[in-house]
Amino acid sequence: MTGDHTAYWIPGDYDTQEYNYTTSKLSEIRGLMGSAYEGGNVSQTSFSPTGVQTSLMLKTNEGVYINLHEASCLNYSTMHLNLDDKNFVFESWLTPDSHGDKGKMQAPATSPWRTIIVSDDARDILASKMTYNLNEPSKIQNTSWIKPTKYVGVWWEMISGKSSWSYTNEFPSVQLGITDFSKAKPNGTHGATTANVKKYIDFAAKHGFEGVLVEGWNIGWEDWFGNDKDYVFDFVTPYPDFDLKGLNDYAHAKGVKLIMHHETSGSIRNYERHIDTAYRLMNQLGYDAVKSGYVGNILPLGEHHYSQWTNNHFQYAVEKAASYQIMVNQHEAVRPTGLARTWPNLIGNESARGTEYHAFGGIKPNHVTILPFTRLIGGPMDYTPGIFEMNLANGAHVNSTLANQLALYVTMYSPLQMAADFPENYDRFPDAFQFIKDVGLDWDDSKYLEAEPGQYITVARKEKNTEKWFLGSVNGNSSRTSKIKFDFLDDGMTYLATIYADASDANYKTKPQAYTIKTTRVTKKDTIVQHCAAGGGYAVSIVPIKK
Repeated sequence: MTGDHTAYWIPGDYDTQEYNYTTSKLSEIRGLMGSAYEGGNVSQTSFSPTGVQTSLMLKTNEGVYINLHEASCLNYSTMHLNLDDKNFVFESWLTPDSHGDKGKMQAPATSPWRTIIVSDDARDILASKMTYNLNEPSKIQNTSWIKPTKYVGVWWEMISGKSSWSYTNEFPSVQLGITDFSKAKPNGTHGATTANVKKYIDFAAKHGFEGVLVEGWNIGWEDWFGNDKDYVFDFVTPYPDFDLKGLNDYAHAKGVKLIMHHETSGSIRNYERHIDTAYRLMNQLGYDAVKSGYVGNILPLGEHHYSQWTNNHFQYAVEKAASYQIMVNQHEAVRPTGLARTWPNLIGNESARGTEYHAFGGIKPNHVTILPFTRLIGGPMDYTPGIFEMNLANGAHVNSTLANQLALYVTMYSPLQMAADFPENYDRFPDAFQFIKDVGLDWDDSKYLEAEPGQYITVARKEKNTEKWFLGSVNGNSSRTSKIKFDFLDDGMTYLATIYADASDANYKTKPQAYTIKTTRVTKKDTIVQHCAAGGGYAVSIVPIKK
């Protein structure tokens, strides 16, 4: 590097990207590394007091933006960047396999592309397609079964402490010496019950959502985490209170599909033993999408989440799913490097600190103004936005405003979008919920209107195969005024713009649900001037007025 640049970074780690971003000079990384690691992450493996992860965003004192990443990481270890903070030199540092020191891999292997995106305009970094274009074109010839999806699910109630994934607080295989869960005592807090899932299906059908994700439906959750057990889940056997076939029939009758959940508990060998059986069950029942999870230590012990061996598993699961025409949303997996161009059934990833951390330990208000410059450079993120009630059952607080949550559906690109909150919270704010129902999932065009990492991002996107536009603006730690020209709109057309915005007294700490909604006619000659609260933002639907 040519100087002591400002960096937007998370700690180098072989097993997780689920950190808040730190903004500092390169020379300050060593002194801030301890606090940046935070503690409490499920999987955590540090390797250097100055190691950071890609995609790394930098800004020089002269206002030049630099992004460092990699593209098309196949049959290779994930790269980190180890900093010589005296000379401002980055060294490529590969995730080791097994107990190797660094970079231990099996040959033959071809390195990914190393990418450097540079501009004096931050918007150019967001607009760059370099990472995708360095991957091969789609290897799936018929992609008609790959469909952008908007979904709800039995998930946030477990994350926020209202319900449990497990059916019982006993351990049938250990305490009772049995695996027959019908003989276990129900805990009364299980979320994935037939009756509860029907409520979500009814809600999805009423409001036009395509899918319902259900976590905690299958046996094994009582003893799944922290014991490094190779065989926990079989991915096909439901709990006694979950009617697998009946619920599937109920959903299909209402025009809704259930989304499968496969938590591997880090046991890759066990998942691969069962994966064909699990995918066949999905085909039989008409499930066309799966959310897979890799929480905990990778088994066999000694492997890491981002080693060559584990990266090969993530790719194997995606390719195997494609053979069954199944879409995949991988969580706790390697951060993407544009592979969704080649395998577009990889419809989403987590691979960063997502909404769940509002309940686990906090997300900085400006987190969502950095992620598009870092994690999303490699592909879409299942960030799970849409939280309307900021005070959670477990005592945690969501550092966001309601208007900010709406804007995320546009600024955080993903053809897979969850309305993550409880149905009853959407029923409290039906006028704001309308934006989530209306917003597009796939786009013909994107215009990056404002951008400064850590401070704000404003994006307008044209919905695929329509004349509708949607605009989202997310704000950082300080309030500001956004001024946007509508010159991206088509000539000679008039649109009805519905603006969902922070009220002037909104505050993510005290008044996160203070919002306004107004409508106005606009053409490409018009401009909007909009207040954005700290941690807030605004969202706009822009629909042509029929002549």
